[in-house]
Amino acid sequence: MTKEGLAALLDGRKYGDEISKQEAEDAKKDGLVVVFGASDDLMEFRGAIYDESNCYEGGTAYLNENGLLEECDNENCPHFKKLKEKAKKIEALWCAVKTKDSYISWTYRTDIPHSTFNVIEDKEIYCKGIVFNINDLK
Repeated sequence: MTKEGLAALLDGRKYGDEISKQEAEDAKKDGLVVVFGASDDLMEFRGAIYDESNCYEGGTAYLNENGLLEECDNENCPHFKKLKEKAKKIEALWCAVKTKDSYISWTYRTDIPHSTFNVIEDKEIYCKGIVFNINDLK
C-alpha cells in the first residue's frame, strides 16, 4: 500500500479508532508510518514506527529510519545534538488551525513527504493526521 492509499483508508475515522492492529501491521510491512494526536499531549506513531512523543500544547519529534530519537537528559549532550542535526522532524501544532466553528486539536508540520487524513470527534475534525514512508527518513 502507498501513503496516499493508507491515508484515504484512514480518513474519517473516529477518535480512538484511528487505525486497527491489523492495519498497523500491514503499514509496518509496507514501511509506512501513521501519525495522529491523542488527548492533549501525545503524538502517536503506528506502523513502521510504534511509539509516542509527549507534546503537551505542541512540540517537535525528531526521528530517523530507526524511529524516534530519545531526548537526552543533558541539553548539551553532543551525541544527541549530532543525531538531532541529521534527523527529520515533525512539529505537532495544538489548536493552530481554525475551522468554521472551532479549532482542529492536532495538525502537523514536516518536510517529510506525506499524505493527510482526518480524525473525527463529535462530528468535528479532531486531528489532521499524516502518513509517510519510513524510507523518506534516510
